[in-house]
Amino acid sequence: MKKIICFFLIITISSCAELQQVVNNLPQGGGLGITNTEIANGLRQALDKGIDKQVSKLTAKDGFYRNELVKILLPEELRKVDKALRDVGLSSLADEGLKIMNRAAEDAVKEATPIFVNAVKQITFNDAKNILIGADDAATSYLKQRTQNELYQKFNPVIKNSFNKVGADQIWSNIITRYNSIPFTSNVNPNLTDYVTQEALKGVYTMIAVEEEQIRNKVSSRTTDLLRRVFALQD
Repeated sequence: MKKIICFFLIITISSCAELQQVVNNLPQGGGLGITNTEIANGLRQALDKGIDKQVSKLTAKDGFYRNELVKILLPEELRKVDKALRDVGLSSLADEGLKIMNRAAEDAVKEATPIFVNAVKQITFNDAKNILIGADDAATSYLKQRTQNELYQKFNPVIKNSFNKVGADQIWSNIITRYNSIPFTSNVNPNLTDYVTQEALKGVYTMIAVEEEQIRNKVSSRTTDLLRRVFALQD
């Protein structure tokens, strides 16, 4: 068994090394008929496609709430509050609380596209080379590293404002206060604005990763000649 595992490890390492060598030899284009600029542009195009196709879905009504991949549930410390509401026949109120959080995330994601577009423009050939030989979500991880802080700063006030518009902050404050007054329960005091902001960010990157994985692994998802040529290098 150990010999078999070692064999497959050697094959995997060799394959990665060969791909790395192929990419390292790309500056002159060689017989591969593709240039540094085209590789970088191909990765930009893949990310642009993910942003346009997947992130835009999240801005629509129920973009979060009806999408099980990214639907925002209550933070763990509030799930007992949710259960208590449902146990006493207030399921509709509990559902409305969930919808309010997801609606706020949908509002916030509208702020994301310009920030993503700017980050995509800054991809260099070295970035693209590392992304191309990386994991199925390497491009998404690149985008996350370069946009997460800025997106948080954009999302947070939008979510706070969205909560204020529908009175969600006051509703949840009252619910939490009443729950905390029940004897023998441990108090909860979550920052829902921060929580929903973090969950909205996770949702955005999750959907971009979905599109990236499809482009990497399904030839039919490479809808342009450039995408087909660039990602053929990692097949």
